[in-house]
Amino acid sequence: MKNLALILAGGRGTRLDILSAHRAKPSVPFAGKFRLIDFALSNCVNSGIYNVGVLTQYLPLSLNNHIGIGKPWDLDRRLGGVTILQPFRGKPGSTDWYQGTAHAIYKNIGFIKNKAPENVIILSGDHVYQMDYSKMIEYHQQRGADLTIAAQPVAYEDANRFGILACDEDNKITDFVEKPANPPSNLASMGIYVFKTDILLEVLEKYCSEEDSDFGHHIIPPMIAKDSVYLYKFADYWKDVGTLSSYWESSLELTSPVPSLNLYNKEWRLHTRSQEQPPVKFGPSGSASKSLISNGSIINGKVINSVISPGVYIEEGAVVRDSIIFNDTIIRSNTVIEKTIIDKEVEIKSDCKIGWGEDLTSNQAKPDLLSSGLNVIAKRAIIPAGTTIERNCRVFSYVGVADFAAKNIKSGSTITSEIGEKVAAGDEEHVRELNI
Repeated sequence: MKNLALILAGGRGTRLDILSAHRAKPSVPFAGKFRLIDFALSNCVNSGIYNVGVLTQYLPLSLNNHIGIGKPWDLDRRLGGVTILQPFRGKPGSTDWYQGTAHAIYKNIGFIKNKAPENVIILSGDHVYQMDYSKMIEYHQQRGADLTIAAQPVAYEDANRFGILACDEDNKITDFVEKPANPPSNLASMGIYVFKTDILLEVLEKYCSEEDSDFGHHIIPPMIAKDSVYLYKFADYWKDVGTLSSYWESSLELTSPVPSLNLYNKEWRLHTRSQEQPPVKFGPSGSASKSLISNGSIINGKVINSVISPGVYIEEGAVVRDSIIFNDTIIRSNTVIEKTIIDKEVEIKSDCKIGWGEDLTSNQAKPDLLSSGLNVIAKRAIIPAGTTIERNCRVFSYVGVADFAAKNIKSGSTITSEIGEKVAAGDEEHVRELNI
């Protein structure tokens, strides 16, 4: 085996707020029928990499069920295939949990040695892109690099979310700063690393500890000083949908006539585990424009510039605009929804207005996450008939009719429930009990 891919898929994704309260970030739905991790898994098999380890941690049930034995990605193989690598207790004194990106790989040194690859490619499980990793690995080998890091420019206002690189005229990296408050440039690491295996094992043993070890803080900077670390420039589409706004924007970009990310490329298919669902059905008054509509949906109202996941039911007279609706949600008659992300199995009852008015007061509890007018409604919430929800509002999971003290929910509000608060606070045992 020449190459091994390790996908870091254990992150909670706190900036996705209540969308990631029930699931690991890589398991968040995207583009209707897919999940975020589908991009990394599909890139692997399309690049000819069939030995893949997926490192899970936070709320792994949904992700584990989605991946299964890897059949949708042709990873159900006797030799190679996909392996789920969950945290475990090792030698005495070691921690049970992964404490950082490098520590997660360090805890799986035995797996790497057993596979004995020539190169290890380390990936994030929650980025949206299509990339041929074989080209990066070839570049890595041609340069004789110990480590190669994929990077591309990002918007300057987002640069403090990434590791920022500097390189010389030969693309040898000369500096790396992890998430700087004042970024010296906008050349950002994509979180895609190709290591020579022997070098990776050496630096993990040397620099990792049981407390906390990240590639950006503990591995890459000392390697730049003594090893051959090169930059691989990637010019095509790539997004870290790490915030609610970036997730919403990236999703709706897909409704453009010619989107930057081509989901319809037969030469580079995006694979996923799909439910068996009937075709989309439009009723006599149903319509959709500039939208993605997934299998199993029934559209009797109007859908405009939106992404609709499998099994969604939209009744007559309802209008959904500039929104993302997850699986099996019901939108009742004469409800208008605008600029809202709605999670799975939600019911919006009749005559509601969600995303209403011009007041853009930031969310009082999460002003850094919701300030652009976007609303988020979490899993299995029920919105009572005739309710108006203005802008920048959060509705927790399992909120019911009794949780609404008024018909008009002002901009910046948060509606909670006892169950939803436990879930959002990270009560994983409670999540498992609810089978969510």
